Amino acid sequence: MEKSEKPIAVFDSGVGGISVLKEMVHLMPNEDFIYYGDSAHAPYGTKPLEEVRALTVSHVENFLAEGDKAVAIACNTATSAALAYLREHFPELPLVGIEPALKPAVLHKEGGTVLVMATPMTLREEKFKRLLARFSGDANVINLPCPGLMEFVESGHFESKEVRDFLDQLLYDYKDNKVDAAVLGCTHYPFVRPIIQEVLGDQVTIFDGAYGTAKELKRRIEAAGLTRKDKDHKGTVTFRNSAPNPEKMALCKRLLDFRG
Repeated sequence: MEKSEKPIAVFDSGVGGISVLKEMVHLMPNEDFIYYGDSAHAPYGTKPLEEVRALTVSHVENFLAEGDKAVAIACNTATSAALAYLREHFPELPLVGIEPALKPAVLHKEGGTVLVMATPMTLREEKFKRLLARFSGDANVINLPCPGLMEFVESGHFESKEVRDFLDQLLYDYKDNKVDAAVLGCTHYPFVRPIIQEVLGDQVTIFDGAYGTAKELKRRIEAAGLTRKDKDHKGTVTFRNSAPNPEKMALCKRLLDFRG
């Protein structure tokens, strides 16, 4: 099998990265994808950096060993912890990560107020601090750690009354025209986007980095000459998980089809 016909590996700490996978499938419909969720070790966002880096590097080494042609780290926390290291050690690999979509949110309204919702680790790591330094002068940026939010998606309860009550309390201080934009800085959060929109109000524009990540991966695969040549091939998605119980695998398919 030619290298160009090999699959693309997409990795997340759990099932949240399926929000990024959806964009990749849309942009590259004739490519095959393997989605690996490390639900056995989720959440990553409250773990030490060294542990997250070691887990992420191990997964990428496994993808390379099986011959996958490109890798997307569809997890903000894992990107913060390991992307620079991986780029240094695997310079030939078409590799992308994801970061909070702060730039478009800041540009949305001059001098506006932007709420960044993310895991505690994403917000405290140097990668995000550098991103914040680039754009914080153009907007009032509020960082909101959201420990516990991704677990609603991991458990499949992302449309429940419990997640609505959780978000009502979490976002209470930001309702009633207090923010202009919200950034979903964790790939799990787009699956609760309809509830976040409802709680914050229709006047708030919500941003996430999924499409930009998918577009950058497509560009890197093309630059490496690894685009699948058979344009008539209908791409496939294979789900894998470190906690592969039937409920988790069914949740993966449910999230891929989610139209929220």
